Amino acid sequence: MRIGVLDVGSNTVHLLLVDAHWGAPPTPIRSERWTLKLASLIGADGSLGAGGTNSVVAAIGLAAAQARDAGCSELLAFATSAIRDATDSDSVLTAVRTATDVDLQVLSGEDEARLTFLAVRRWFGWSAGNLLVLDIGGGSLEIAGGPDEQPAVAASVPLGAGRMHREWFVPRSGVLPTSPPGATAVDNLHRFAVARLSAVAPSIVAAGPFERVVGTSKTFRTLARLAGAAPSEAGPLVPRSLSAAALRQVTAFIARMTPADVGALEGVSEDRSEQLAAGAAVALAAMETVHAERIDICPWALREGVILQRLDQIAFAE
Repeated sequence: MRIGVLDVGSNTVHLLLVDAHWGAPPTPIRSERWTLKLASLIGADGSLGAGGTNSVVAAIGLAAAQARDAGCSELLAFATSAIRDATDSDSVLTAVRTATDVDLQVLSGEDEARLTFLAVRRWFGWSAGNLLVLDIGGGSLEIAGGPDEQPAVAASVPLGAGRMHREWFVPRSGVLPTSPPGATAVDNLHRFAVARLSAVAPSIVAAGPFERVVGTSKTFRTLARLAGAAPSEAGPLVPRSLSAAALRQVTAFIARMTPADVGALEGVSEDRSEQLAAGAAVALAAMETVHAERIDICPWALREGVILQRLDQIAFAE
């Protein structure tokens, strides 16, 4: 069966089309992205407002049309922290449903952590043992760990790369910076992230020790690439990893670079370049919190977890 999964995140609206059946890995057929940077559109009152809502509706309308044209039997549409945190999220969801007939589901942070964990567990299998997963999104950091397919511990912390970039590196004027954030600012954010993670650290550490620690999603993949991991063109089956020592070097390097120069580096997407230094500071804080000197990189994340959960539901209902 052909399934579409639509991820409305803090930075992009991402449509992934796959051919899938239970017991086999989903085969990607097509991938489309619309860069909206929704989190940056949230006003002082915490709402997306008419402008943000219209942008979401337009992108979802295009995605839904593409999914129908591709012959998808289902479109699994979900939203994460940007819409979850917006004060007018209910009206946004209503506008989407009315204009596009798409039932956009808002995932909690814990659901994000749980579904990402499921995807990583299926990718690495039972040989990964007691598994810990770190996932940095635009608005939040998800952490989940345990020996089974459902994590024993799952936490979501508002330390997303985009959120931290806006809160720490964008001046009060709102004018996007063109200069490097600098080592001091990045180090200050790193210390803040370590302190913020101290609230969830005891429950995470108590679920260990972990045989394998994994990082997933765009921020970790990009940081690993800058540290020398294989490029995406090498395919998803090539092992990739990131050490804490290499991450410290990468963090110090990009802290001295302008967003434009970061975006020119091989493996860095232009729409994420401005927030990579913030993502690196959070990534380092997360690795230090869970005492990981090295993490493996997984090509599957939340979208694959949503697909796998749906395939399980279909199979068990038959």
